[in-house]
Amino acid sequence: MSDVTDDQKTMAMLAHILGIFTCFVGPLVIWLMNKDKPDAAFVNDQAKEALNFQITMAIGYFASGVLMMILIGFFTYIAFALASLILSIMAAMKAKEGVEYRYPFALRLIK
Repeated sequence: MSDVTDDQKTMAMLAHILGIFTCFVGPLVIWLMNKDKPDAAFVNDQAKEALNFQITMAIGYFASGVLMMILIGFFTYIAFALASLILSIMAAMKAKEGVEYRYPFALRLIK
């Protein structure tokens, strides 16, 4: 996307970074603020992508919490936390370059 402004790149990057700290709340707020703006297609796309990924992570965290009764949940929780951190940072770096990023695994609940 060559017509993406620096402000749009920053907002898209922020959607990915906020996912690390606020689970799905940060990307949800950014998506809701930009979903009806026709000139913010890049931000809208990346906020939805971050939101879908963080919802997937929340489901994984919940499943890990249940699995903690048989101890494997501690390992899956750490795996989900590391995946969220690493992939969100990678997505933020791509968004800052103006490149649309797709997480390797995410439930596409918000279309």
